[in-house]
Amino acid sequence: MENYTYNSFTLQMEGLKITQETMYPVFFLYLTSYIVIMVMNIGMSILIVIDKNLHQPMYLLLCSLSVSDIIGSTNIMPRLLSDILRPPSERLTSYYECVLQAFTTHMIATTSHTVLMIMAFDRYVAICNPLRYAAIMTSNMVVKLTVSAWGVAFVLVGILLGLTIRLNRCRTLIMNPYCDNASLFKLSCESVFINNIYGLTFTVVLLSASIGSIVLTYAKITVVCVTSKNQSLNSKALKTCSTHLMVYMIMIFSGMSLITLHRFPQYSDYRKLASILFHVIPGSLNPVIYGVQSREIRTFLSKLIHSRKVS
Repeated sequence: MENYTYNSFTLQMEGLKITQETMYPVFFLYLTSYIVIMVMNIGMSILIVIDKNLHQPMYLLLCSLSVSDIIGSTNIMPRLLSDILRPPSERLTSYYECVLQAFTTHMIATTSHTVLMIMAFDRYVAICNPLRYAAIMTSNMVVKLTVSAWGVAFVLVGILLGLTIRLNRCRTLIMNPYCDNASLFKLSCESVFINNIYGLTFTVVLLSASIGSIVLTYAKITVVCVTSKNQSLNSKALKTCSTHLMVYMIMIFSGMSLITLHRFPQYSDYRKLASILFHVIPGSLNPVIYGVQSREIRTFLSKLIHSRKVS
């Protein structure tokens, strides 16, 4: 018979199943990934703050996305790196720490969707209503949209975790590399029907709104580009929209892979890897994609490098 420990405040993380031989290579691989994410996203944020030419709605929203990647990676990676070097029996965490990590995990994932939705709206206004762009996307509007993106995520995820916290716990093993909502409510022996219904509704509504807004805005942008004979407008649309769409597709693919693998318990090791890559891949690629495509960012970096050579 299974042993139960009711409402224990000490939880054990299952973590990654790695051998003694692969422990250090895996550790340095994830450590390198974390350093790359932090350096590139912090660098991108500082670059946007100090260069006045980048004080535009698109780059301010990109800065918000970089902050999201920084928080998301810091929420996951340090603890994961620590657990890799520990034996499974010593991978312990407190219940409250686990709840905070789960809240931050879902908060950042949701915010990434809402910020990218706002970025799609920004591209729509810039291409379809260029003469009214400055009047619509004011600094005040960008602040309101950014606060809304984080605020909506905070409320939705707060309800999600609130429904889980109310449950009594009879298990202590988190079967994941880090804490998330599913790992927490699986600790309970009570009915999680409401949790599953809200979680499913939450996911469907978020993905429907996210994908729907992207499809709608890009459909309208495509119509404008096809009917317009302005080569400059079409070139601008292709450059900025391809960058945004690439970032969005990377996030969607990473997220859908994780959601799909949750439905197949026999592939738990692949699910764990996908859950880590969900934070590693977008966080490391987003600054690269925008940095390569953005003329303003390339210009600033070239001036910076040139000034250092002269000095």
